[in-house]
Amino acid sequence: MNNYRELHIWKKGMQLVEEIYFLSKKLLDDEKFGLTSQIKRCSVSIPSNIAEGAGRNSNKEFAHFLSIANGSTTELETQLILTVNLKFLLETDINNALVLCQEIKNMNYALQKSLK
Repeated sequence: MNNYRELHIWKKGMQLVEEIYFLSKKLLDDEKFGLTSQIKRCSVSIPSNIAEGAGRNSNKEFAHFLSIANGSTTELETQLILTVNLKFLLETDINNALVLCQEIKNMNYALQKSLK
């Protein structure tokens, strides 16, 4: 499973990171080291953990890193909703990112199930 770049879930995760970096440009400058930084780190964690898990030696280890990626995806969704609640972004701004998060979670669950 070392060729993580061929995994659709990894590609989708990379697409999400690009979307988040685009969205982060809309956030306030005074949030640069707060929520903006956290959102960016969280999004990068998703494809990074998928890649790290794919590079491990067993399905059990891969599933563990997929679980971490899933947690990061859910964390990111929460942070995106928070940007709307704080009126930093509009719901329409984050809709595409939330759709990508849901797609990644669905793919993640399916991949974890196939590893058992």
